[in-house]
Amino acid sequence: MTFTTMRRYSPLVGVASFALVLAACGGGSDDTATSTDDAGGGGALSGAINIDGSSTVAPLTQAAAELFNQENPDVKISVGVSGTGGGFEKFCRGETDISDASRPIKDEEAAICEENGVEFDEFAIANDALTVVVNPENDWATCLTVEELNKIWAPESEGSVTSWAQVRDGFPDVPLDLYGPGTDSGTFDYFTEEINGEGGASRTDFQPSEDDNQIVAGVQGSQGALGYFGFSYYEENADTLTAVEIDNGEGCIAPSVDTVIDGSYTPLGRQLFIYPSVASLEDKPQVAAFVRFYIENIDAIVEAAQFVPLSEDQKAELQTTYDELLGS
Repeated sequence: MTFTTMRRYSPLVGVASFALVLAACGGGSDDTATSTDDAGGGGALSGAINIDGSSTVAPLTQAAAELFNQENPDVKISVGVSGTGGGFEKFCRGETDISDASRPIKDEEAAICEENGVEFDEFAIANDALTVVVNPENDWATCLTVEELNKIWAPESEGSVTSWAQVRDGFPDVPLDLYGPGTDSGTFDYFTEEINGEGGASRTDFQPSEDDNQIVAGVQGSQGALGYFGFSYYEENADTLTAVEIDNGEGCIAPSVDTVIDGSYTPLGRQLFIYPSVASLEDKPQVAAFVRFYIENIDAIVEAAQFVPLSEDQKAELQTTYDELLGS
């Protein structure tokens, strides 16, 4: 499994300005940073940070915000969950400072940002095991192959594959009850591409939601239900959901921290991202300080949010890229 730590989309002048702002802030916990209310003052950090995007990444960013606010209580941080695609729409219109994403930005989204003069940076801040879950009363689908998941979710299965008995010989004739993220979700995009093929589509006769908690509730309430979302949502509800092992041709592999880190949980192991606006980093000391805090405290943030951490190699690569960005 190959991961990219960071892609740069801002010119050198943006990098230099970012470095100067962060140097002025002196770190995420520096209460002597320039106040956003009085640029010539030198008081504690204040002002707002507007974040939107992936519902998968939201708990991670919320954990970062809560830890950051312990030392910067006057910074007001809002974390929306309109989905990765919906978040990029707002971000590329200049409406948010940071966009959470459960997939890399698409070329067409980057083009819209460019058209609107929105420059950005990409940071990979955690890993994730996109987790397929079933109701605890489902004692047959303990492991599914990628081909079987494709049979369940392929567009041609709409209205025709409606029972578990059609998924595999020997499965009971229990109605399939499908739940998943909405089409603005990066999780939807990632799952659909990995399971149905590049550029693939999904059946539409399922119950979509940008709120992963609604998917959890749906699967909890129906014996024949199946859904998918980020690993942290499964961990929070492990007592009432069953995680399905995935067979990509090399045996059944359960989603876990270890199987994501070692690359065996394929094809549903992935990275998660934040995209800060270069303009916000330049013009808003609170945003620059928050991003710096996020990166420098990533282990504590990932642990607090119960996400899959970056591997040592990924952390080293991220730190090296970050240090180069700061010119240190």
